[in-house]
Amino acid sequence: MNILLINHYAGSPRHGMEFRPYYLAREWIAQGHKVTIVASSVSHIRQRNPEFDGPTLAETLDGVDYLWLRTRPYQGNGAARLLNMLQFTGLLYRHAKALAARQPDVVIASSTYPYDIWPARHIARRAKAKLVYELHDVWPLTPQLLGGFSKWHPMIFSMQRAENHAYAHADKAVSLLPGTEAHMRAHGLRGDKFIYIPNGIDPGAAPTPVPDEIRAQIAQFREKFETLCIYAGGHAISNALDPLIEAASRPQAQRIGLVLVGSGVEKARLQLKTNQLGLMNVLFLDPIPKTAVPSLLALGDMAYIGWRDSPLYAHGMSPNKLFDYMLAGLPVVHSTSSPYDIVQDANCGISVAAEDVDGIADALGRLAGMTATERHQLGENGRRFVQSHHAYPTLAARFLESLQPPPSGQQEF
Repeated sequence: MNILLINHYAGSPRHGMEFRPYYLAREWIAQGHKVTIVASSVSHIRQRNPEFDGPTLAETLDGVDYLWLRTRPYQGNGAARLLNMLQFTGLLYRHAKALAARQPDVVIASSTYPYDIWPARHIARRAKAKLVYELHDVWPLTPQLLGGFSKWHPMIFSMQRAENHAYAHADKAVSLLPGTEAHMRAHGLRGDKFIYIPNGIDPGAAPTPVPDEIRAQIAQFREKFETLCIYAGGHAISNALDPLIEAASRPQAQRIGLVLVGSGVEKARLQLKTNQLGLMNVLFLDPIPKTAVPSLLALGDMAYIGWRDSPLYAHGMSPNKLFDYMLAGLPVVHSTSSPYDIVQDANCGISVAAEDVDGIADALGRLAGMTATERHQLGENGRRFVQSHHAYPTLAARFLESLQPPPSGQQEF
């Protein structure tokens, strides 16, 4: 099968997140398929963007073919990012004839925002290929609920039209979130087109060392605190790090060192807030390569992940960082109000309500008060769970199996 995967923000171990396109493509290639990832040259979530002079760059990374389309740089989540989305969408139309000439059997629109469904469908029709829409987050609902946009805002209105178009015309709708089928059907999905395929882990990954400077800073920090809680990921509004910072000031958490590794638009503000609160038990560190994350997590005793208290998460979540924590065998403090709680399902930590500062502080204190053996058991529960349910070889196979014709006598799609 020849697969064309469109993802504006696609990355790789060389570039940083998003990693899902890379891991799926690598598994599909190992299964004998051909894959081309089409991505933008600029992404705010990569650690390193590709550098080239012309309008496009074709390169192969670990056997995966990438086609980078040059777009204008932007910072943050303002108008420049929206213009970048629209530019990438326009470039897909400009290159549609050449992309269709690659004769893909499947075209996957997977850019988080839904605009790419329009050029993806155009390419699929030219190539007579199947069209797949992959939902990462529920857009435009996410910027509506987290960003405060009205449904009549031109960006939201246009994205809603694109999302509805996706469900009306895609041959398959893949969701990373377990509870989105009803939402999709409310916006036009018909038939047996829905399939849930979450994010996952690479069971064969070989970790690399933590950079020396980062390791030294953590070692120095460790001298002051017997227990370390690690957060490794983005510093954005959706990551709900304010409650964690505030929890660090509570008596039950003051003897626990919090290590926050990563970057994002909220990081400078969070650092300022930490200083204003006079907190000495919070350490901010620069992002590290994805391959070094397991080595980083081995330096901690527990990990944290949190979410905003928003109806958005009624659809569930599929966070890479949580799967990294679980694979590393760390018990997890999970702050969420979603009915889909992997930490609870796996019995690998303590779950508290979203944005519950006292609850987070209590959970940190409870895990710190456990014996190393008790924490290890919770961590092992998580490791077994994620290895059983979230290994990319299994997820990649399930993805392609969903595209196969049904047994004789059953209707396709």
